[in-house]
Amino acid sequence: MPLFVIPYPDFDPVLVHIGPFPIRWYALAYITGILVGWVYARAIISRPALWGGKAPLTVVDFDDFILWVTLGIIVGGRLGQVLFYDPSYYFANPLEIVEVWHGGMAFHGGFLGCVIAVILFARRRRIPMLALGDLTCAVGPIGLFLGRIANFINGELWGRPSDVPWAMVFPRADALPRHPSQLYEAAMEGLILFAVLALLVRAGALKRRGLILGAFMLGYGVARNIGEFFREPDPQLEKLAHGLTMGMVLSWPMILIGAAVIAYALRRAPQQS
Repeated sequence: MPLFVIPYPDFDPVLVHIGPFPIRWYALAYITGILVGWVYARAIISRPALWGGKAPLTVVDFDDFILWVTLGIIVGGRLGQVLFYDPSYYFANPLEIVEVWHGGMAFHGGFLGCVIAVILFARRRRIPMLALGDLTCAVGPIGLFLGRIANFINGELWGRPSDVPWAMVFPRADALPRHPSQLYEAAMEGLILFAVLALLVRAGALKRRGLILGAFMLGYGVARNIGEFFREPDPQLEKLAHGLTMGMVLSWPMILIGAAVIAYALRRAPQQS
């Protein structure tokens, strides 16, 4: 038991009520992440030097893509929660599948939804899929960071019991001091991953189509596996045998595929317009 425990700031998960409609921090995180990522992506598209010439898509293309990727995140994230974590409950209560305002979004499902959105939109506009995937992944950590901060504000997805000096007691868990694992994941999956990808973009990684996509998949998979060692898994939904968690298992394919995509991108000559 630590001598000092940082008190958890017990936030209200609802930021403000507009009439009868509550605006939750979690929804605000999604909206802000998409908007900030949109602005950042437009800035990347507007810099030909990063692409080795004219970008393979226009700002207008990405403006139109925002709706597609937003639907991919929401639909994929929700279906991922339903299928990966608690299918028996949702199949018994099918109406709750569409009640996304109550929470319950899985990253891996949201990522698959984004992949489908990229493939469909790229084929429709005749844009190189890997180039659109690179751009989407370059801005992805912004949403991940804000989403983990929202998890912390909601007092959910807390960490394992710990005696570190910065341990917190989460009111919705129990009286044990725990790792603020949401903040660890916000730092690793958000800030650090964003910084790494931004440096790669500045170094010319967009000229090797697929490199940012592969780096995002590999980086997220590694960060998520590290984070799972500090996060308390739900014993019914996330905890698996031999100390594994569902988050770990779902992230391993991302690591392997990400490494393969990086190898593929590095073997190809840089794109020049």
